[in-house]
Amino acid sequence: MSRTSKLALIAVTAALAVLPLVTSDFVTSFLVTRILILGVAAASIVFLFRYGGMVSLAQFLIFGVAGFMVGNATGQAGSKGLKLGWDPWVGALFALGVCLVVALVLGALASRTSGIYFLMLTLTYAVIGYYVFGQVTNLSGFGGITGITPPSFFAGHPWRLYYVAVGLSLVVYLGFRSIARTPFGLALQGTRDDPVRMASLGFNVPLHRTLAFVIAGFVAACAGILNIWWNGQIDPTSISIGPTLDLLIIAVIGGISYFGGAWLGAAVYLTANIYLRNLPLVGLIGITEARFNTVIGIVVLLIMVLSPEGIMGIIDRLRRGTRGMKPLAPPVARVGAD
Repeated sequence: MSRTSKLALIAVTAALAVLPLVTSDFVTSFLVTRILILGVAAASIVFLFRYGGMVSLAQFLIFGVAGFMVGNATGQAGSKGLKLGWDPWVGALFALGVCLVVALVLGALASRTSGIYFLMLTLTYAVIGYYVFGQVTNLSGFGGITGITPPSFFAGHPWRLYYVAVGLSLVVYLGFRSIARTPFGLALQGTRDDPVRMASLGFNVPLHRTLAFVIAGFVAACAGILNIWWNGQIDPTSISIGPTLDLLIIAVIGGISYFGGAWLGAAVYLTANIYLRNLPLVGLIGITEARFNTVIGIVVLLIMVLSPEGIMGIIDRLRRGTRGMKPLAPPVARVGAD
């Protein structure tokens, strides 16, 4: 990391640490906690794209699988699902184990595809997951699972969940960056740039892609567990095509080749979702809740025209002191950016 990046990371971490002391409970416990959770999930998309050249739409599925498994494991009598009644911590471990198996299977199937085929296959995963949890009533049903309680450690203490989300975000950010210089990370980047040459050198390209998918799935599952503890309910609609695409939009808004862009994109998306419609006079130009997706589409279009690498690309361009809006190198070639 450059000196500027280190200072920025320290400043952001310090600001998040003192945020609950200077803002309302709504901002801390609802808005920023949700930003951090979605940022972690979006970071798994950035990881696969930046190091593996894979655009995955299955991350929100694994995010949701973690939530459903926690709900089934910890649900009590009267709730939907398996109602196993386990301790929440045991339920979280169970959810992580299931998500790792799911990520391994899905990654192994998708690892031999690339480009648009990989994208469409992972989109198919998302559709299948929606119908599985919707139609298998023993697991959920379209009504979903409600009344999921977090561990007693978080009960009545929303700040604790917030600080866990901050810590997880920091670990994920630094962890993903550190992978770049490991033997596995270097080999994965090689398979991204030239899989045929890497295969000729003796590297198992599908295996590297599968392992990357498992790592990304584990991170998405951690975010999903925090989300179900924060939200207390989950249903198949929450992992349908709409939310799946929203997570990809978050990564694109922030900058899909920048890890910091995952959280920045989540902040822009959620802040716009909550506050944009409350701005003065916006009703006069037709911005309503029903048209929020249109507004986000326009925002994404403007960002892609001005900077294909998202908001972080603009920040990076300003930091480097470049002038004009010249196109940057393709994201898959920007190893070590951010």
